[in-house]
Amino acid sequence: MYQEERLVAIMRYLKEHQRMSVQEICERFGVSRDTARRDLVKLSEQNAIIRTRGGAVLPVVQKEIESYKERLDLKSEVKSRIGAEAARHIKQGDLVLMDTSTTVQHAAQALQAEEVTVVTNSIDIADILSTKERVTVHLLGGVFHAHSRYLYGVGTVKKLQEYHVDKCFMGGGGVAEDGIYFPSEDDGQVVRQMIAQAEQVIVLVDRTKFNKKLFFKVCALERIDVLIADDVPEEWQERLAQAEVEVIRVMPGVRS
Repeated sequence: MYQEERLVAIMRYLKEHQRMSVQEICERFGVSRDTARRDLVKLSEQNAIIRTRGGAVLPVVQKEIESYKERLDLKSEVKSRIGAEAARHIKQGDLVLMDTSTTVQHAAQALQAEEVTVVTNSIDIADILSTKERVTVHLLGGVFHAHSRYLYGVGTVKKLQEYHVDKCFMGGGGVAEDGIYFPSEDDGQVVRQMIAQAEQVIVLVDRTKFNKKLFFKVCALERIDVLIADDVPEEWQERLAQAEVEVIRVMPGVRS
């Protein structure tokens, strides 16, 4: 069970029982205490719960929790569709880079092609791909980001310079008129180097990422070859066409 699925299940449990301990999360979902705490941190950051000593309780405003659950369900579904479409762009024998995006994680999960080599700095993506017999995984070294479970730093960027791949699959924290932005320079520097090592750059985003300029610019729009999204705002279609970006839309409610 992936984190997003656990978060939904935790919210359902809290709605019924009002309180849940870290130990109960461990026992119910078969995860470590560190993983259970990370789940609670994630929900707390979304204002869906109030963390207590050893667990969590619901906020006073129940309506906010139900709204969060709906958003979480929708976001997971959208990412799954985008990821499945991205996976179809990976062909037998491809050499691929994958960043730490949760949408790219869905692409890894949906991967069907064989004899594929994937280089990634994501612990979770490496774990997913380890179950696929005809996929070779190279996990980049570096400094471990415990909360987001990825590796970064000078060593990671330097190691990336040794690779040359067919395709780079990346998320995008924000899509602005002048390029793709990430909230963190640590993660962004690694993705910038991934782009430099790839023949083709494929960006996976949902419609909420447009018109967002975050802290660190990773690349210009012109560096993107393909953008896969659930929907693209009308005013963005001409901008992307001018940047010669191929746009693939995976509309909600339509099985691709």
